[in-house]
Amino acid sequence: MFELPIDPLLPDITKSLESNANLVLQAPPGAGKTTRVPLALLAASWRGNGTILMLEPRRLAARAAAIRMAQTLGEPVGKTVGYRIQLDNKVSTDTRIEVVTEGILTRRLQQDPELDGVAAVIFDEFHERSLQADLGLALCLDAQEGLREDLRLIVMSATLDGKPVAELMGNAPILTSEGRAFPVETRYLGKPPAARFGDSFTPAMTEAIKQALREETGSILCFLPGEGEIRRLQGRLESASLGNDIVIAPLFGALSQKEQDLAIAPCSTGKRKVVLATSIAETSLTIEGIRIVIDGGLSRQPRFDPQSGMGKLVTEPVSLAAASQRAGRAGRLEPGICYRLWNKAGEGAMRKFTPPEILDADLAPLALDLANWGVLDANSLKWLTPPPEVPMQQGRALLQWLGALDHEFRITAHGKAIAKKPMHPRFAHMIVRGDEMGLGRQACQVAALLGERDIVLRDGAQSAPVDMAPRLQSLTPAGGPLKIHKGALSRVKTLSKQWEKRLDLKIPETDLDDQEAPGALIALAYPDRVAERRPGKQARYRMSNGKGATLPIDDSLQDAPFLAIASVTGAGRDAQIRLAARLEADLIERLFSDQLETGETAAWDSRTKSVQARLQKKFHAVVLADAPAKTIPPEKITEGLVQGIRETGLQCLPWSVEATSLRDRIACLRLLDGESSYWPDLSDDILADTMEDWLLPYLAGKSRLEHLQDLDLVQILKSGLDWEKQQEMDRLAPSHWTVPSGSSIRLDYSNPEAPVLPVKLQEMFGAIETPTIADGRLALTIHLLSPAGRPLQVTQDLPAFWENGYKHVKAEMKGRYPKHPWPDNPLTAEPSRHTKKRMGQ
Repeated sequence: MFELPIDPLLPDITKSLESNANLVLQAPPGAGKTTRVPLALLAASWRGNGTILMLEPRRLAARAAAIRMAQTLGEPVGKTVGYRIQLDNKVSTDTRIEVVTEGILTRRLQQDPELDGVAAVIFDEFHERSLQADLGLALCLDAQEGLREDLRLIVMSATLDGKPVAELMGNAPILTSEGRAFPVETRYLGKPPAARFGDSFTPAMTEAIKQALREETGSILCFLPGEGEIRRLQGRLESASLGNDIVIAPLFGALSQKEQDLAIAPCSTGKRKVVLATSIAETSLTIEGIRIVIDGGLSRQPRFDPQSGMGKLVTEPVSLAAASQRAGRAGRLEPGICYRLWNKAGEGAMRKFTPPEILDADLAPLALDLANWGVLDANSLKWLTPPPEVPMQQGRALLQWLGALDHEFRITAHGKAIAKKPMHPRFAHMIVRGDEMGLGRQACQVAALLGERDIVLRDGAQSAPVDMAPRLQSLTPAGGPLKIHKGALSRVKTLSKQWEKRLDLKIPETDLDDQEAPGALIALAYPDRVAERRPGKQARYRMSNGKGATLPIDDSLQDAPFLAIASVTGAGRDAQIRLAARLEADLIERLFSDQLETGETAAWDSRTKSVQARLQKKFHAVVLADAPAKTIPPEKITEGLVQGIRETGLQCLPWSVEATSLRDRIACLRLLDGESSYWPDLSDDILADTMEDWLLPYLAGKSRLEHLQDLDLVQILKSGLDWEKQQEMDRLAPSHWTVPSGSSIRLDYSNPEAPVLPVKLQEMFGAIETPTIADGRLALTIHLLSPAGRPLQVTQDLPAFWENGYKHVKAEMKGRYPKHPWPDNPLTAEPSRHTKKRMGQ
């Protein structure tokens, strides 16, 4: 067995764990920590006959690590070394090292907080800071403190600063391996940002691959953000006639095990492989023959939006740490080359590290896990990054919708039932309740359809149909009318059948037909997205959580009065609906009978543009029945008017020049401060979503749109800023700028990135510096105007204009405007907005 860089450190690791329960191990990519450390711990005296659990962030890495360790021992997988991942496990009574994906540890802890029979837990690739790894470590530290003092915890990382982790683990020792010193040369291709975010991304990657094939030998690993980009690039390369010796191999999570194995297997003699991978290939994985990396510089990450309460996938630039990890793939086995699509100078603006997932994730699963652990206050556990409060509150609120938590946020019997299921609480709730309705099998199918990539094949730029019903039909032996991605369909069928077996479902017996079942199941999973169609030709819907959503034009569900929405894209008042199913009012009443409200309320009448008294039956914001009423409380009138403003749009408010400028000025300051800004977000979407906070108090006595015209929006918006903030805003982003002539000119902040000072050229004579705002952080863009107010020059460098551009403007304009001064030296001339005659010249 050849030596790896981690090997000399193995005696120190085992010795440290003899006297310390915890350890932090820092080792760069390629050091061999993933496959060597667990094997070295097999002989530790403290292990006894206990199992070593090692967590990996991805299924592919978990399986590959187990296979490599088993090969090292000369045994089949499932003997001494095994693995457990979704849809697959290979373990036996002889297994002493289990490589598992991170969620499996959480479920094991919930079932057995003492981790009986487990001697050690290894958190591999902890620098990725996944939510499940952070939670697993917090729960293990809690169990170690109260139940298992003898439990060993080892955190292994390639790029993370080990000191904070060691402090979290009770000042655990830190050991560091130097790693293998195979150099990787970085070459920057200098593509503009459009080549990384637009339609030119695929052509740019294609040219980079062709260049690498010409310039270097060996196989290539390309990093792309997702399957869509991989498939497009694969098609382009396969039609590019690269040669019979080039093998194109995609690599992403939704591929079958066989297809993934082909991507990481060595090439046959005389062949070169081009592996097109997502971030799945960043860590804990050695792909044979790779000595070239081409990094597109993008990754696709799930992000939770606390404002909308919804999750979305975001394509964003990678961090410097992730880029370093990717480059390291080229130097695992020999000296390598890394081509980066961007400019080296652009790395100054890149984030150093990828933010921990806990800061951007949907925290409903975490809230359920903590409640099931018996923790009401998340801060009572030890976190490297504590869960943020607002997403935690929203997660708990969702769990209350699902009946998983009571009014004190304690777990209910139903919550315990869904916490046992290896899926998001939404899906677990849907399966439990669906099973009670005789829809257990269909619920498993819907959960698999929503949890995996969409099975529908896109036809060019045309969007896929929204309706879930034909997707369910595609899972039947007869199939359905849609064009289906066979690989995705196979995975969905496998996953749903596995869940059917594991979840002990009841015998199907339901009174709902095949068209009603999808809507009922999605409504159970997403009670906050039960939606009512708004009046009008466009299919716009109001969801039960108060948010808006819109169907694509000409979708088959356009006429549905109610929908259960499973997936949306975009943000703001009208997100685009991606997946949904039809609902009827009586089915909503049946599903949520305990959450219905009936009473007199205010409803917005879009025809009269006024608030009317109505008797309504409602499921949160969704109106199921509506009739005229006689009386209505004043507070309901203002609530109805707020709804009317939302439906009509913020443009119905009396936006003066001053009010619009105020919003733009604050937007400019937010942009300058970045994510850390304390200036409020006054964008249309946020203002529309938060009118109850900033506008409702000023609507007393108003019931019609025409009544809004006397609102003073400047003062209303300023009321959200204390006096000190108002003074700071006026100082950092003034509404007006006094120019050398003495004129006070309104600044135009309509483009917050480049505020404009529109000023007649003669009024700037004598100005030797470009005006700046925000304590000099942002230069004003000066629109120099003619005496008639027409644009002459745009500049952010006034001295350069006086030196180079002024003489050309003067030569062209002096004859056209002879009554105005055009001095030879504008820096010493008297600034003025008047003619030479009025100036006394």
